Amino acid sequence: MTSAGFEKIAGILFDKDGTLLRYDESWGPVNREAARIAAAGDADLEPQLLFSGGMDPVSGHTRPDSLLAAGNAAEIAAGFVSAGSPIEVDELTRLLDDLFVRSAEFSVPVTDLSALFSRLKARGLKLGVASSDNEEAIRQTAIRFGFIDHLDFIAGYDSGHGVKPEPGMVLGFCRTVGIEPSAVAMVGDNNHDMHMGRNAGVGLKVAVLTGTGSRETLSAASDICLDDITLLESLLREAAEAH
Repeated sequence: MTSAGFEKIAGILFDKDGTLLRYDESWGPVNREAARIAAAGDADLEPQLLFSGGMDPVSGHTRPDSLLAAGNAAEIAAGFVSAGSPIEVDELTRLLDDLFVRSAEFSVPVTDLSALFSRLKARGLKLGVASSDNEEAIRQTAIRFGFIDHLDFIAGYDSGHGVKPEPGMVLGFCRTVGIEPSAVAMVGDNNHDMHMGRNAGVGLKVAVLTGTGSRETLSAASDICLDDITLLESLLREAAEAH
């Protein structure tokens, strides 16, 4: 593993689910509840909705880059309606957004996020979170795990920066903190994150394996693939010592 490229990084933009939070432990129960809501009392429809969204209703595994792995509430709602949910898309979007805000209570962090973000901030880095979840859900997660005060930027699908894999969230981060995209490391667990980084022209596209993606599915679109976000610190330290 090489630290090449990290010496030019002045800001890190993190995805949330599967990157800061372990995906299966955090989102398996939430996805099941989303399907239950969308099925509106039809127990036979629930597993069909999960399957259509990319989650195996038996094993609980979610396919990389599937609707449930990478979509926002509006996209998931539209997908569920196409797969048979009787609820109107706008109403289902609202219900799912409410569920996703509450889901912060069940989230399982990859590491002590408060301590990690504190150390990264002490390095002088600008820090942000860009998620396909809604902005309030991101905020609640950051509050719950004690890193809200270390964030310079938060963007959800409803924050006005567009949606992944469009470049808007990265460019919004750059405008907010005053750095160029080439000085940004985009860190995420699926190809939506990597493609957003590419489309924005970031300096590094860093994939992590704590979400739905695998080394195989992420290797083509990322510059480096890490087991998890805790390895960022050693790479940043090595890059600093080399210069």
